[in-house]
Amino acid sequence: MSIWFSLFLCLCYNLYFLFLLPETNTAYLIYLDILLGVCGLIYGLAVGLKQKHRRDKKVKYLPYQTIIYQDFPEMKDYDIAEHDVQVLQNQLKEQFDLNQDLQDYIAKWCHEVKLPLAAGLLMAERMEDGKLRGQMQEQLERINQQLKSALLGCKVQSSLFDIQIKSISLLDCVRASIGNNQFFLIKNHFELDIEVEDVPVYTDKNWLVYVLDQLISNAIKYAAEDRPLLKLWSEQKELPSMEFPVLCGSSGKRSFGDIRMQLFIEDNGEGILDSDIRRIFEKGYTGSNHHNGKYKSTGMGLYMVAKIMEKLGHRIFVESEEGKYTRFGIEFCKGRG
Repeated sequence: MSIWFSLFLCLCYNLYFLFLLPETNTAYLIYLDILLGVCGLIYGLAVGLKQKHRRDKKVKYLPYQTIIYQDFPEMKDYDIAEHDVQVLQNQLKEQFDLNQDLQDYIAKWCHEVKLPLAAGLLMAERMEDGKLRGQMQEQLERINQQLKSALLGCKVQSSLFDIQIKSISLLDCVRASIGNNQFFLIKNHFELDIEVEDVPVYTDKNWLVYVLDQLISNAIKYAAEDRPLLKLWSEQKELPSMEFPVLCGSSGKRSFGDIRMQLFIEDNGEGILDSDIRRIFEKGYTGSNHHNGKYKSTGMGLYMVAKIMEKLGHRIFVESEEGKYTRFGIEFCKGRG
């Protein structure tokens, strides 16, 4: 209730008392008005002192570089909200700069380590002991894979995510990834079954090869030990535009007859539990079978794969039957040659 409304009610009551109750003693009205005036004055002084205290407190707190809204339970001042928003923006910018510096440092460190790593691989090839040479090469190749993952992981998390979408050969991407993993494929005596069409697709080759490296690396880890098998094949389907979402950087509805290209990567390993399969792309999720204790999973590989697929505009999905196979599928648009 505002002070003007209170004065209006008081005036109405006085007019009612004077004109509609003429035979009553006006001294009572005067006494009541004095009493109400004193109460109003006391209330006004109390409100004024409270506002003065609030103003003094606000002047004292505004220079602080911390959040102050909790010290002002009645959020009536715009400048307090503006102050806190500015503080939060400064904190976010500071944290962003720290994260960016860390990513730049890790990326630089990865590039610096590549040179001694390449020298180590050359030195390992000169070892006369074949068994020791193979063991050394395996560990160096693992380090090489981890360096690539760390470097590309920094790029994925960066706000400047470099993507160059163009028409490239799907078969070339598969061959490049097979070449990146050839040491472990040969070492583990993998049987390869590759039936990938040499067709163009719209994607970024470097990022797609990285995704294939991750999926093939997982297949190598968890394939059957007695006769490991890695299968890669492609399929294409012609679909109406109403059933085909807009992908690959296009805009608007696509015409009838568009091609949905799918690439499948399958292994004959231990498979994925039904309780885990919906969560394998979550950050840090390692599953409940722990891969029989053979490998320590960070839960980051498939998370990074999902992030890259999202940025590229492709769809990734997985099917599995425990103890029989795991099949990953990547879906993108076919290029126009």
